[in-house]
Amino acid sequence: MKLKRDGPQIRCPVSRALKVIGGKWKPLLLYHLLQSTQRNSTLLKAIPDITQKVLIQQLRELEEDGIVERTIFAEIPPRVDYRITQRGRSLSPVVDALAAWGIEHEAFFPLDE
Repeated sequence: MKLKRDGPQIRCPVSRALKVIGGKWKPLLLYHLLQSTQRNSTLLKAIPDITQKVLIQQLRELEEDGIVERTIFAEIPPRVDYRITQRGRSLSPVVDALAAWGIEHEAFFPLDE
């Protein structure tokens, strides 16, 4: 695994983790991928505000960091599945804690839907 983002050496462990899983979309992608293997179209439906371009970009970064694995099936039409790796599965407690916090505090932070 390499941290491909530019910058000085990361010394803080939280900064290191956020380099890999931080941002608006990666935690949501991890949440859904920890549930099951997903296709591109399924992820787009689960996260309607993400664009196709950003989805692919975020999935590729997670793949480069060894968090997600992509499987391409030689079918017509082509099919691509994304699944969480063992390293990615180790993030389950973090994602579960974020989900629990979101449930506990939903009255204070309603989603704009």
